Amino acid sequence: MTDPARSHGSKSIRASAAPRDLMAPAPRPGAWAASVVTLFPEAFPGVLGHSLTGTALKDGLWSLDVTDLRRFGEGRHRKVDDRPAGGGAGLVLRPDIVGAALEAARGPGPMIYLSPRGRPFDQARARHLAAGPGVTLLCGRFEGVDQRVLDEYEMEEVSLGDFVLTGGEIAAQALLDATIRLLPGVIGNQASTEEESFSDGLLEHPHFTKPADWQGRTIPAVLTSGDHAKVAAWRRDQSEALTRTRRPGLWARYLDTKR
Repeated sequence: MTDPARSHGSKSIRASAAPRDLMAPAPRPGAWAASVVTLFPEAFPGVLGHSLTGTALKDGLWSLDVTDLRRFGEGRHRKVDDRPAGGGAGLVLRPDIVGAALEAARGPGPMIYLSPRGRPFDQARARHLAAGPGVTLLCGRFEGVDQRVLDEYEMEEVSLGDFVLTGGEIAAQALLDATIRLLPGVIGNQASTEEESFSDGLLEHPHFTKPADWQGRTIPAVLTSGDHAKVAAWRRDQSEALTRTRRPGLWARYLDTKR
């Protein structure tokens, strides 16, 4: 009697910090896919599970796959790091450990490492990511990750700004939030994303609502005039003035686009 034939397909098993909720709605076919590799899987979805992004996740407009890096560690304590070559303070995430996790977690779209030395993340990059199939994010810890794994996977390094966090989890959630809100159907009024800061290279204009008089401060008369052309012109003037005074570099780039 011979053994039954075995399949040698490409199905993979993904590590997870918790069992999958079998009652949770499945993502829609072709939904934007986010995959995150982290030492703290319990940090996700975090704030992404609330408000518009949380509703979109429940509705299957996007999916989230979180891979626990510790599952790929070595030894009794699942060690994932070691001392830096050449000496120095801190620890570095090992390339063999991170590589194995990335192989298990890799989804569609680019692979991004959240790093303070990376290219600054901006609205244009968020729009570009939202137009794609998804993203795989690596959250660093300690002194960072072995350079070889970044080179091997040709990972894009992305930064939130000129400051250092204790890890990449907060940065990953910020990047995902900025991207997911641009997906079709996440925000009901698409015009909201077209008028906000950076959508046309300028900071957003001030906003006002009821009451008309608060603490002696009143809503600018033009906004209650009913003249839509004047309202649009006022908002444009405010956006330009704010950008010019608060973000000179952004203002200079805006002027370059108008030449």
